Amino acid sequence: MPSPRSSRERRGGGSSRPEFLSLVSQRSPGAPDSPSRRKESGGSAAAPLPEEDCMKLNPSFLGIALSSLLAIDLWASKRLGVCAGEGSAWGSARPLMKVIEVSGHGIPWLLGTFYGLCQSDSSAAREVLLNLLFALLLDLVLVAVVKGLVKRRRPTHNKMDMFVTISVDKYSFPSGHATRAALVCRFVLHHLVLAVPLRVLVVLWALIVGVSRVMLGRHNVTDVLFGLLLGYALYSVVEYCWLSPLSAPALFALWSH
Repeated sequence: MPSPRSSRERRGGGSSRPEFLSLVSQRSPGAPDSPSRRKESGGSAAAPLPEEDCMKLNPSFLGIALSSLLAIDLWASKRLGVCAGEGSAWGSARPLMKVIEVSGHGIPWLLGTFYGLCQSDSSAAREVLLNLLFALLLDLVLVAVVKGLVKRRRPTHNKMDMFVTISVDKYSFPSGHATRAALVCRFVLHHLVLAVPLRVLVVLWALIVGVSRVMLGRHNVTDVLFGLLLGYALYSVVEYCWLSPLSAPALFALWSH
């Protein structure tokens, strides 16, 4: 009859066999890892990602809207730049567009206003021309400041063959031609007595100048739209700061001689 000891060895002594001993020896002497311990050890081993490398899974609605607007602006500007080069869809109209470009340039307007101011014998005409000169100079300064702050590059399909440029003219936003056209248009309509057909032509000229900037590839659509709005608003500043013989007697005394 087998002894109780030998029976216990047969029931629980399987771990003393060599193959079971090898399995037991491969385990670590410590306690078995729990899921929480594995999570803690894995989390401590991984280094945190830099903030700039983290993907923003929930971008703001404003960011999405601005990105979409920029993409539409670039696409529309590219499609409408039909006179950007001689080989463009409307390349044969490019010389006409460049004539319109000169008509909205600052130098002809400044020289013409200065010449008229020197030749005028009427005090009322001098007052109007002096304020037009002030408006043109204010427009140049304001557009240059905004371009220097925004620093938006001109469209890639633009040819840098513009009429008389300065350093800030390599930037695109806003369109100086558009601001000047809107400013001059509003100024002329308020201070010159014109027949209805001439008033319509003045408005059409301002709009054509703005459209020509996109057709020539000089500006994006938003550059021109903002320029028109800025020029329209700038006239209100000129009206508020209107120069008269009472507010600026020294200037009018200078031009009266």
